[in-house]
Amino acid sequence: MSKTGGCLCGKVRYAIEGEPMFTALCHCTNCQKQGGAAFSVNVLVKEAQLTIEGDLKTFEDKGDSGNKVWRKFCDTCGSPIISELAASPGMIAIKAGTLDDASGLKPAAQVYCDSKQDWVVLPESIPGFAKNAPSA
Repeated sequence: MSKTGGCLCGKVRYAIEGEPMFTALCHCTNCQKQGGAAFSVNVLVKEAQLTIEGDLKTFEDKGDSGNKVWRKFCDTCGSPIISELAASPGMIAIKAGTLDDASGLKPAAQVYCDSKQDWVVLPESIPGFAKNAPSA
């Protein structure tokens, strides 16, 4: 299976080869601020599965652990495309809203539920964690 996506202006395009490893909803305040939304839907893939065409600008952020998070976005339209986490080398979190077709995605967990917006109702069918999900 292959999925494609890109930014709002079309300058950045990407392709994912194979199945994503995991899809999660993130309610952390940094994802809220980056995406301008109540939460972010992140599709986790191995770095080798992702091919990107176009220029991305990088903002170096820090997670609550103090580890670096590199948030990458289109340098023209500002669409957030991916995040790379120092705590998970070789893994890429793709912002699901940038996929050409996000149908079929099934979030497996919700993280940072302790910072979710009060008006967001968490689906009971998706396990939620106060902070990050426990490592497998």
